[in-house]
Amino acid sequence: MDPILGIDLGTTNSVVSVIEDGRPLVLRDRHGEAILPSVVGLDAAGRLLVGREARNQALLAPERTVRSIKRRMGEDATVRMADKEYSPQEISAMILRTLKARAEEALGHAVERAVITVPAFFNDAQREATREAGLLAGLDVVRIINEPTAAALTYEPHSEKNERLLVYDLGGGTFDVSIVQIERGVVEVLASHGDTHLGGDDFDQLLLDYVCDAFQEEHGVDLRGSAASRSRILQAVEAAKIRLSDEACTTIAEEFIAEKEGRPLNLQFEIDRHEYEQLIGALLHKTLACVDASLEDAKLTARHLDRVILVGGSTRTPMVQRLLFEQLHHELHLEIDPDLCVSMGAAIQGGLIAGVDVGPVLVDITAHTLGMECLGPLHGRMSPHCFSPIIPRNAPLPATRSEIYSTVHDGQDAVMIHVLQGESDDARFNQSVGEFLLDGLNPEAEQGNEILVRFSLNLDGILEVTAVERDTGREKAVTIDNSITQFRAKNRDEARARLAAVFGETTAQRDSGAVAVAEEVPGTEEPLWHEAAELLAKARRLLPKASAEDADEMRRLIDTLQQAVERRRLDLAREAHAELADLVFYIEDV
Repeated sequence: MDPILGIDLGTTNSVVSVIEDGRPLVLRDRHGEAILPSVVGLDAAGRLLVGREARNQALLAPERTVRSIKRRMGEDATVRMADKEYSPQEISAMILRTLKARAEEALGHAVERAVITVPAFFNDAQREATREAGLLAGLDVVRIINEPTAAALTYEPHSEKNERLLVYDLGGGTFDVSIVQIERGVVEVLASHGDTHLGGDDFDQLLLDYVCDAFQEEHGVDLRGSAASRSRILQAVEAAKIRLSDEACTTIAEEFIAEKEGRPLNLQFEIDRHEYEQLIGALLHKTLACVDASLEDAKLTARHLDRVILVGGSTRTPMVQRLLFEQLHHELHLEIDPDLCVSMGAAIQGGLIAGVDVGPVLVDITAHTLGMECLGPLHGRMSPHCFSPIIPRNAPLPATRSEIYSTVHDGQDAVMIHVLQGESDDARFNQSVGEFLLDGLNPEAEQGNEILVRFSLNLDGILEVTAVERDTGREKAVTIDNSITQFRAKNRDEARARLAAVFGETTAQRDSGAVAVAEEVPGTEEPLWHEAAELLAKARRLLPKASAEDADEMRRLIDTLQQAVERRRLDLAREAHAELADLVFYIEDV
């Protein structure tokens, strides 16, 4: 049966997914990119540009570029692009045709049908315009569904539970909060509020103005006056905003960004997360007012909610998560990529329409919060046993986060980095993971000398902790293997040894294959892609034969290897290929 595409046609970005082997798969372009910027343009020669190329020219040639067309859907109007007029449906169709072409290239055959998502607050005219855009793109739009409904499906494709969910959707161009009720498998939106002109783009603009104002004060040059400079700064601040979701501070650096009196000027600007949060705080509080309004419309309070789901890339902002938790007192769910989950939910809806047995989305998450012990408020007073979270529980893996801490005494020459896992505010009730001493700190530093602590947790549960004195750059790092990783690795090695014994292999023979792959020279990686394709096909055929536990592990490895192949990540592909080959070998023999 031909697959039904799931399309998230977004204001800022768009994504396409499909159900493959019972799981939603996000389809990527030949460069491994999952996200298509929702920007359309014509270059100087009149050639159509869609996506990243169009976005890059938007500031330099705005008269030849159209962006945020979703805000115009349903209007009886046209937009100008170069010397021609187009309806919003036509511009959206250009985006949809690009997504359709991406899907056909990835799948190797034509696709005709699609489920397309829209905000819950879209009216009939806007929905009909979206359907028309799909038809113009050569798609049979089998269903238009609400974005919060799609998000709910991603988390619970077959839920028979009665639940109330709050879906907080903060994207690049729009904000939408919806109260969703699931009852006997039926998903219903009870209330919805939003703002069609509030999103990550507005955060970028605030950060751009902040940086440009500081540069103007220092050099007397307004970078916003040059289209080229403004374009470079906008891209730089967008990248900095993304980094600040994981890092406590970052540097925005652009060489030769301007010229004054024949002298080139460079931009070197450091900003920390606290400064950024002060810039965007007022906008985030507007979203909280929408949360209150939607609860009031649904005649519910926060305690009536069962779960809170975060959708949209801007929900990665730590301040968003902190404010929502303080307001709702619910654990926040963003285990499934907030940029991709709406498209995946649309694909699940397509699978359900087609009669495909759709399984739950599998993600690797942290089972416990990881943090460190520090001096801080505990039970109403300052305590040296305060637990400071760095990577929260249920964060998707791999995860990297950092926080800034400060020394408590003048001339303090060392700090102890004590890493723990657990959910208690009191570090003494959490489990110690490891510790190390960062010594040799600047003896002249006063109280408040800043120490940057970074946690990096990979897919195998291995934690790397780095502590850096920001003033001097003095650094120390330690790698911690958690007990679960050690146990799994031990069992895996034992299983390999047992299999080798069954087939009469020596230890050297058993290990030789791994050594050969590990020592593969550059330029010989091409055979691995063919071997991976064959292994993926074999693994999918064996899935019904596997036990429930082995099937879950096999699906995880299939997804990991598939993504590594799509992104041409040789290091990840080798590792996933070796593990999946072992598991396939074991299941074939059972």
